[in-house]
Amino acid sequence: MREFQAPAAVAVKHANPCGAACASDLLTAYTHAHDADPASIFGGIVAANRLVDEDTARKMAETFLEVVVAPDFSHEALQVLGQRKGLRLAAVGDLAAGAGAAAYEVRRVPGGLLVQDMDVAPDDRASWQVVTRSRPSAAILRDLDFAWRVVRHVKSNAIVIAAGGATLGIGAGQMSRIDAARIALERAGAAARGAVMASDGFFPFPDVVAAASDAGIVAVVQPGGSVKDDDVVRAADERGLAMLFAGRRHFLH
Repeated sequence: MREFQAPAAVAVKHANPCGAACASDLLTAYTHAHDADPASIFGGIVAANRLVDEDTARKMAETFLEVVVAPDFSHEALQVLGQRKGLRLAAVGDLAAGAGAAAYEVRRVPGGLLVQDMDVAPDDRASWQVVTRSRPSAAILRDLDFAWRVVRHVKSNAIVIAAGGATLGIGAGQMSRIDAARIALERAGAAARGAVMASDGFFPFPDVVAAASDAGIVAVVQPGGSVKDDDVVRAADERGLAMLFAGRRHFLH
């Protein structure tokens, strides 16, 4: 949730976001996050970066959720959500508090622990490089920025399809990038036409570009750095896609 300043909601299932959205108000953001994957959100965790009001609470109460995390809840929202048996509510206050503190990930390995910095450093969008003849519009750039913020929190290999400040399809934790892309595009369905794609790692082959183009994706952001970059960019140019290299990869394992 610290990725976003606008009202936002994220649905999480098995430690992966299954839906995320920003909007002018929390109810709309939650609705879009829910609709991104209404099957996977069932039994999931929802986080919001605004006080949960009564209208949003009523919408949340339509779905079986395990936990709702938010800065706070209105009295009316507590009355509504309090009727849901087994639902846990966590009022965590200011989500931005402590955002600048050192953050580490710890993994157990035989004989010890692996400690590494978390992938929380802000990306410099000014360093993004357009590598295709087609250039994204300002609106498409906003969607690419949104998708890139989400994909860093999806287990690799990760692909995020987004449009209008909301995810449409997420492919997570696949052994091949093309499989992650196919899952994300399948979830997005017809809504992928005119949407954007973000990839946490570079494309080792042009196959993802072909799949994205066939589904109607108009722009892609990826780290770049593959030995096949020239082939990938050429494929994007042939299909009229805009492609940007972020110059940094996000691999969540």
